[in-house]
Amino acid sequence: MSSAQNQFKAGQTHGKTQAKTEQWVESCKDSANTARENTAHAADQSAGFLQQTGEQVKSMAQGAIDGVKNTLGVGDNNNRK
Repeated sequence: MSSAQNQFKAGQTHGKTQAKTEQWVESCKDSANTARENTAHAADQSAGFLQQTGEQVKSMAQGAIDGVKNTLGVGDNNNRK
């Protein structure tokens, strides 16, 4: 094989390798972006769930406080008599 043929094949191999590398890098970028978007979506869902749960706990605590006040006779319902 001549030197020119070897250089041509080396150039082809280099070009193919470079193209594959660029495809791989793009694929990694796409995967990273998808993972980032999925993580952000999951965080948003978690925040919403925690906020809703916090509101429920707050409401239950207020109901318990009102129940105790009424039992002790210091609740709003007992002051109106």
